[in-house]
Amino acid sequence: MEAEYDVIILGAGAAGLSAGLYTARAMMNTLILESLGPGGQLLITDEIENYPGFRNGVKGPELSQEMEEQTTRFGAKLEYTEVEGLDDLDKPLKVVHTYDRDYTARAIIIATGGAHNKLGVPGEEAYAGKGVSYCAVCDGNFFRGQDVVVVGGGDSALDEGHYLSGIVNSVTIIHRRDELRGTKLLQDRAFNNPKVKFLWSHVVEEFVGNDILEVARVKDLKSEKVYDYPTAGAFIYVGFHPCTEYLQGTMELDPLGHVYTDIHMRT
Repeated sequence: MEAEYDVIILGAGAAGLSAGLYTARAMMNTLILESLGPGGQLLITDEIENYPGFRNGVKGPELSQEMEEQTTRFGAKLEYTEVEGLDDLDKPLKVVHTYDRDYTARAIIIATGGAHNKLGVPGEEAYAGKGVSYCAVCDGNFFRGQDVVVVGGGDSALDEGHYLSGIVNSVTIIHRRDELRGTKLLQDRAFNNPKVKFLWSHVVEEFVGNDILEVARVKDLKSEKVYDYPTAGAFIYVGFHPCTEYLQGTMELDPLGHVYTDIHMRT
């Protein structure tokens, strides 16, 4: 039995599209499977300033479209479906199960990326889509002229907080430490932005409201004081976890869900 494809790439983010560009240029019959849309995290990133070749920066969706068109121009095929599992990985003909059909290939590249971590506090699930968000680019306009909080202290929190400051009345960054972890450039930009303020050494204990979010209940880690901080929206940026749930029981994963590989990134 012949394999349908030389290689199947799982995920059409920057990594998956880059892999597809190389395999397609090598004249390998290439299929890229994606569940949402090409670009991955690029699709929810407003401005990218550290990608070579764009000295004035580039919008995430614009860059993702360029990547997709470049990869498919060389013959890679892109299909939208949800991968449910893999089989026969130790055999020459490997199987990819999706919700609507199976595919076969001689090789599989895993590039399914990661998803935003959640805080895991009361009210987070209840107010998701009602004030709690993980995507400033997607939801920022709903809070135009209002006060919002951003939870986190890394690049994503600072970058998206800066984006939100151009839309909302004010942005309060809630960070569990007393210093930021983000890039120095992004830190300086936040410190010099009059619409951005900080709650240092604070964590969110709960999200509270009626039909929509009204309050972030926060705790000062130094004084142990718990109090309510009014907000129309809360944007969560506290890291990522790998999207590898579909691989459980198929291959060895570490406790955080990362795939074990050798130095050549092979399983």
